[in-house]
Amino acid sequence: MSRLMHVASGPYAPPVPARELTAVSADGARLHVEVHGPDGAPAVVLSHGWSCSTAFWAAQIRDLAADHRVIAYDQRGHGRSPANPVCSADALADDLEAVLAATLAPGEKAVLAGHSMGGMTLMAAAGRDRFREHAGAVLLCSTGSSRLVAESLVVPMRAGRSRTWLTRKVLGSKAPLGPVTPVARRILKYATMGPGSAPGMVEACARIVHACPRKVRYAWSHVLDTLDLDHHVRELSVPAAVVVGTADRMTPVVHARALVAALPHCVGSTELPGLGHMTPVEAPALIATRIRELVSTYIGSQRIQQKEGA
Repeated sequence: MSRLMHVASGPYAPPVPARELTAVSADGARLHVEVHGPDGAPAVVLSHGWSCSTAFWAAQIRDLAADHRVIAYDQRGHGRSPANPVCSADALADDLEAVLAATLAPGEKAVLAGHSMGGMTLMAAAGRDRFREHAGAVLLCSTGSSRLVAESLVVPMRAGRSRTWLTRKVLGSKAPLGPVTPVARRILKYATMGPGSAPGMVEACARIVHACPRKVRYAWSHVLDTLDLDHHVRELSVPAAVVVGTADRMTPVVHARALVAALPHCVGSTELPGLGHMTPVEAPALIATRIRELVSTYIGSQRIQQKEGA
């Protein structure tokens, strides 16, 4: 099975990047990075979630690259980034720092958007010097900082030890996902998407998720199981907006509301009725609009000030 099984046409087909490069993380992990859009345009950095790839952001890249420099990268072991034995929240932060160093000029600000584990990446890096150097604002999509397994609603049971145990078994399964079949689409849609998700959305997500290597999916499931980034959220002092679907079973609304309460500088919270965990795919235009708003408010004014001071 090819690791890159994304759809080849339509709004969720990944556009061809202007250039590609490899960023090298602190432990030597090599990360596939894509840059889209015109040089010199305001920068946006996109960080995808567990078992996904740069292809997950196809709709936002297609929208934003007309007038932004859009940087997307594959988390270690995902997409075209080789697997690495080190899987941890610190590794996610190291990798993000490597991407920022490889793609942004010293002191250049960008809007950083993270979905699910990508949002956790931004939280994990919140106290890092390079993150603070480059993060002008962040968008946290469908994510949480702790108790991910305990709060998950994937298993339709009353909250408690039994549900947590069974959820851990389901999300941490070593079983291969196999080909994308009608049954596989239904399972993925139930677990990760809203009931009204269009077939094209489900197909796009299924192809991306099923392309993730089984060992990589399993290794990162253990990281997410024990993740606790609550302290890091309080260090995320840049302007931060939060988006969540009300039908999100993976990171339910309780996580988004906890983030809003804990963030030092929350500048907006959006709860999308009936949408699931895959908000950038389920609401592509809205997510792109939120990113544009953050760029306009927190990056555009800085760029004008820099030009005036030149």
